[in-house]
Amino acid sequence: MRLDKLLANMGYGSRKEVKQLVKDKVVMIDGVLAKSTSQHVDPIAQQITVYGEVVAYREFIYVMLHKPPGVISATEDLRDTTVIDLLDPTLQHFAPFPVGRLDKDTEGLLLITNDGQLTHNLLSPKKHVPKVYYARIEGEVTEADGEAFAKGVILDDGYETKPASLKIIASGEQSEIELTIQEGKFHQVKRMFEAVGKKVVYLKRFSMGSLQLDDNLALGEYRELTIQELTQLKRAGE
Repeated sequence: MRLDKLLANMGYGSRKEVKQLVKDKVVMIDGVLAKSTSQHVDPIAQQITVYGEVVAYREFIYVMLHKPPGVISATEDLRDTTVIDLLDPTLQHFAPFPVGRLDKDTEGLLLITNDGQLTHNLLSPKKHVPKVYYARIEGEVTEADGEAFAKGVILDDGYETKPASLKIIASGEQSEIELTIQEGKFHQVKRMFEAVGKKVVYLKRFSMGSLQLDDNLALGEYRELTIQELTQLKRAGE
């Protein structure tokens, strides 16, 4: 890996700023002053230091975000705030992206990473990774709706959903439910309820596979995954 790319990814500044660090003779590779930002280094086998501080290299980041409403699940947008905009610049340097998407007005658990293989595994329809949502529904949700979801409902584009599990928490003029699905079609939860003549008025995702939303995270807050969370999540995607 080029030295400038490594240091920029690890949050030591832009390529231009990293070049200045080398000119200032504060970057060392195995105890020898770095000569050029274009030289290639092995961040695992070699020791790189900046101002005497060892650069702790890592290739991937894994961030749990409590996505707030009004923020879009994208890497960049000219009009709206994205989930990446909420991250510290030291994490943005890794060029992360959201694993799947939550609608703009939906809140809850969103995994952000730059690990493409894990992302593919978690989103692959063949893996059947469950996602659990809490929702408030305009209208009375019944056991008949649960039976329909368990069989699969036809969405507005003709797609038949895979079997889903519906738990009714409260039923009335406005119902409360918990829904577990194993796929992630565009606006899927909302469209599933539209298919049975009802409307979602509030939606929040609580989990994805083994990963549970941390109760201590307020809307817009995030933290990196623990080793245990990451290990369990990778097993779910295997």
